[in-house]
Amino acid sequence: MPDSRGGSQAGRTAPRTLAEALRARADDELAALLRARPDLLSPVPNDVTQLATRAGTRASVVRALERLDRFALQTAEALAVASDPAPYEELLGLLTGDEPVPEVAAALPGALAELRRQALVWGEDDRLRLVRTARELLAPQPTRPSPTGLGPTVAEATAGMSPGRLQEIVAEAGLPATHDPVSAVAALTSLFTDRERMARLLDTAPSEALSVLDRLVWGPPYGEVTASPAPPVRWLRDRGLLLPASPRTVVLPREAALHLRAGRAHRTPEPVPPAVVVAAERRPQVVDSAAAGQAYTALATVEDLLKDWHEGGPGVLRAGGLSVRDLKRTAAALDTTEPLAAFWLELTYAAGLLASDGEVDERYAPTPAYDEWLELPAARRWAVLATAWLAATRTPGLVGGQDSKGRTLSALGPELDRSAAPEVRHRVLRLLAALPDGAAPDPRSLQDRLRWERPLRGDALGTGARDLRARLTEWTLSEAELLGITGRGALAAPARALLGAGGADGAGDGSGTADDGTGSGTGTRTGTGRDTGRGTGGAGDDARRAHAVALLTPLLPEPLDHVLLQADLTAVAPGPLERPLAEALSVLADVESKGGATVYRFTPGSVRRALDAGRSASDLHAFLAAHSRTPVPQPLSYLIDDVARRHGHLRVGAASAYVRCDDETVLGEILADRRSQGLGLRRLAPTVLAARTDPAALLEGLRSLGYAPAAESAEGDVLITRAHARRTPPRTAPVPVPDGPPLPDRTLLGAAVKAIRAGDLAATVERRPAGAGASAPPADGELPRTTAAETLATVQAAALTGSALWIGYVNAEGAASQRVIAPVRVEGGFVTGYDHTADEVRTYPLHRITGVAELVED
Repeated sequence: MPDSRGGSQAGRTAPRTLAEALRARADDELAALLRARPDLLSPVPNDVTQLATRAGTRASVVRALERLDRFALQTAEALAVASDPAPYEELLGLLTGDEPVPEVAAALPGALAELRRQALVWGEDDRLRLVRTARELLAPQPTRPSPTGLGPTVAEATAGMSPGRLQEIVAEAGLPATHDPVSAVAALTSLFTDRERMARLLDTAPSEALSVLDRLVWGPPYGEVTASPAPPVRWLRDRGLLLPASPRTVVLPREAALHLRAGRAHRTPEPVPPAVVVAAERRPQVVDSAAAGQAYTALATVEDLLKDWHEGGPGVLRAGGLSVRDLKRTAAALDTTEPLAAFWLELTYAAGLLASDGEVDERYAPTPAYDEWLELPAARRWAVLATAWLAATRTPGLVGGQDSKGRTLSALGPELDRSAAPEVRHRVLRLLAALPDGAAPDPRSLQDRLRWERPLRGDALGTGARDLRARLTEWTLSEAELLGITGRGALAAPARALLGAGGADGAGDGSGTADDGTGSGTGTRTGTGRDTGRGTGGAGDDARRAHAVALLTPLLPEPLDHVLLQADLTAVAPGPLERPLAEALSVLADVESKGGATVYRFTPGSVRRALDAGRSASDLHAFLAAHSRTPVPQPLSYLIDDVARRHGHLRVGAASAYVRCDDETVLGEILADRRSQGLGLRRLAPTVLAARTDPAALLEGLRSLGYAPAAESAEGDVLITRAHARRTPPRTAPVPVPDGPPLPDRTLLGAAVKAIRAGDLAATVERRPAGAGASAPPADGELPRTTAAETLATVQAAALTGSALWIGYVNAEGAASQRVIAPVRVEGGFVTGYDHTADEVRTYPLHRITGVAELVED
């Protein structure tokens, strides 16, 4: 009979254990197992037996079950309620019921192959076995029904029941009396599994009794009863259709429930993933243009955010993160909402552009990487942000919520990492990439598809709360739109290039057996391999980024080298400005409004700011004339000249502080002004006033009175003040929190398989029997024990004859292992030889070898 993998059972020896089944696998099949379940590699197992033991541990099995799609999980659940071992036909019957379902029959071989690949199922098709730990997790328990809604078997439910009560049930069911409880249970089981006899029994049941069964048939199978149950319940209980689970609880036995379900373990088998429905279709050019506009807005928002924190941002809370008040201020500065401000903060933090300075009075500030980022072309700056977002485990959508201890989660705080975030982001975008160009998905169908692919990965956030993955999906769609990954809901061409996605589902891996081992298998089901964003940044990633940059560059507006000056003391920038022009203009004028065009306003304060920065009036006139497409308006020229004429007329220096002016009347006006009393001024000389305040406060105070003082040095020179750029020490971007062990690369997989095979050889190889007077050969798994003299003599003899030896070895850390080596040289207390376990030549100290044993020649 052909098995579910398309091979034949002829010539095969049926494995008796999971270890034997794994030992019979080819090297590429073992590598596929280790790729699908990387936790089995921490550390690399010594041999196949240890690999099988580790694959059966509860933590590893739970992680493997969480990686199954819905139909593979339904297959495992059906096996958990089937007989052990179960033939393929029984499993198929549990999934299809009495009526054939072609979709299930076609998808089952692929699901079973996936379970075998992940070592959750082993054995040939006539003896399928679910790993014991998985059966314990998925099978019905007295305190917990199966995920299928089925209860215990008749044998399990009647365990401990008195023989007299069993005979009463047998008699009421119309069966002949038996001689012992075992045969009575067998008779009931036979009745409930015989479709014709069971149907005749139910035909005699009251309609109310059938209503009771209808309420229990799809689970949960337990129901409460009173001390004196109603007649319909008594009828069912007397005939064993309801069996006692506790003094006040009855349960519907599994065999009876399967008859009522027409043989199905699940109400609705789902062999085919739900399709992602297209909600709207737009021209790809419209999508790309909209996404490019959002990308430009994202770059401008990040620049505005970090420019606002240019001289140092808000302080860091004692527990880490940003205070609610500072988040509100940031949102107001960006003219956005607090959730969106949290997103931009987390994005800049994930990209390594923002960090805490680590000082005693710890504050947030841009990092040196921010200055390097500013020098990049716009499209490359976007690629940096998009790449950081894809791989980040930081989850800004959680800001404002509460953790498990009831504490509010703050932006940039320590409790925002969610390891599932990169996987969800990549999978959502892969599903968008599978749609036609310009197609936007229906969010509900997208959620349904992701739930099918990972039915067990919904981490509940509390009673009544939706699962985390559903919320991550919603956040992914909104954040992708903000960042320009999507445009009007559809995936844009630069994002497709960044993902390396083709036009088919699971593009980039295709086979459904991606490196993270999360594919949905083979057969007729659609592959669902994932890219979790935990790559190593190799040449392929660089090529994808370069392609994305090339596609985005022509869609972004070209920087302009000019503005339009207007008579109302404003300047209009009709697009993005070149960086030197934008930086100079931001000193000379204040930003009044943003959008497609930015409006700058010139004020006395902004002009004074440019003069304080060392620019002269002639410099400002020349700058405006060189960069304006319109003539410089006369009011703007008058404003610059008027502020420049008064700028520096008063001089403020450090005594504690002083004011000097050649015009005595000006100093007299200042002293007479009641608003200057807080400055503590007094006249030292006709042209000099002293103050109790420091120079900076005195400057601000005089400016608030309408004067334009200038600061001077101890030598009497005017001080030039420029905006102070505060930067943190060099910081690296936060490392994403991995979702389990890191994914192994091909080199590690190949080495691990070789080590396991060699360790298995060392553990199972046949040793020569001990000679006269020698110690008995060690038991399996124990290290050989020989004296130092015996060890040296045996190793020297093997080096001369070229034979292989089995040795026990303890390394410098005290870890013991068994190895098969072929010695080639013995000198100086060391033996050098080819180590079959490591597949390389190694040297071992003789004093660390616990013993040796010769191998039986083939």
